[in-house]
Amino acid sequence: MDTRRLPYLVEFDRHGSMRVVAELLGTSTSVVSQQIAALAREAGTALVEPDGRRARLTPAGQRLAEHGRAILAAVESAQRDLDPHAEPRGLVRVAGFASAIRRTLMPTVVALGRTHPQVALTIREYEPAEAHAMLVADRIDLALTYDYDLAPAALDPDLAATPLWTTAWVLAVPAGEVPDEAADSLAVMTAFRDRAWIGNSRNPADEQVLRTLASMAGFALRTTHEADSLDLVEDLILAGLGVGLLPHDRPTAPGVAIVPLSAPAVRLRAAAVVRRGRETWPPLALVLDQVAQAVG
Repeated sequence: MDTRRLPYLVEFDRHGSMRVVAELLGTSTSVVSQQIAALAREAGTALVEPDGRRARLTPAGQRLAEHGRAILAAVESAQRDLDPHAEPRGLVRVAGFASAIRRTLMPTVVALGRTHPQVALTIREYEPAEAHAMLVADRIDLALTYDYDLAPAALDPDLAATPLWTTAWVLAVPAGEVPDEAADSLAVMTAFRDRAWIGNSRNPADEQVLRTLASMAGFALRTTHEADSLDLVEDLILAGLGVGLLPHDRPTAPGVAIVPLSAPAVRLRAAAVVRRGRETWPPLALVLDQVAQAVG
C-alpha cells in the first residue's frame, strides 16, 4: 500500500467532499478520486460508496482512515526525528570500555540531562570486539572502543570510526625491578623475558602487542595470567606474579613501578564507532559532539 495516497483518504474522511480535499491538497477532484480508487485496489476492498449525489466512506474506508491518521502521524514524527536540524530527542544506546565511559560518557550524560532532557542514554561496559558486534547487530547506536598502533583492529565496512584520543602504555613491574638505564622497548622486553606476563582476559589486543614486541626482541612470550581489571593487574604485579601493560597516565599503587616503552612505543587509540549513515541522527550526532568535547 502506497502511504502517499493516505492523505486523500484521511482528508476525505474529515471533510466528506472531494472538492474540498482537492482545494486543500492543491489538486483536482479527479486526482483525489483516482488516488482513493487506487488505494482501494491496493487494500483489496471498497473504500467509498454512493450517498445520494455525494459519496461517503464505507466502514472499511473509515477504518483505513483511522489507521491512516496514525500512520501519517508516525511518518511525520519520524521525519522530525530524522531531520538533521530537528531538536534531538530519543534513546541513544552506548557500549564501551570503562576508561572511555568514565572519561567521555559520564560527563556527557550529566551535561545532556541539563541541556537536552529529551535525550536519554543507556550505558553498557563491553570490550571493543563485543561492542563492534553489537553495532553490526543494531543492538547499540554508539561504541566507544580502542586498539593499539601495534595491534590495529579490523573495522567492519558497515562501521565508521572517529578518533578520540591516544594514550601511551608502559610496562608495569614490581618496584625495585626497573632497569638501571633507559632502554628501548625491545631491551625492556628482553630484561623481563623470563618473567610471567599478564594479558587481558577479554581483549587479545594487549597480548598481541606484547607478543609482537617479544618476537621483535627474539623470544616467545609466556602469558601466565589474564585479567580484565587494571586494578587486578596491579595486584598480580604486587604479588610478584608477573608483569604487564598499564596506561602511563594511570596513578599506580605503591610497590608498582612503570618502565617506559619506546622505539617502538605502545599507544592505545580510542575511537567512537557508529554504523555508517547513522551519525546524522540528531540524538546520536549530539552525543558524538559531546563526547568529542569531553575529550578536548
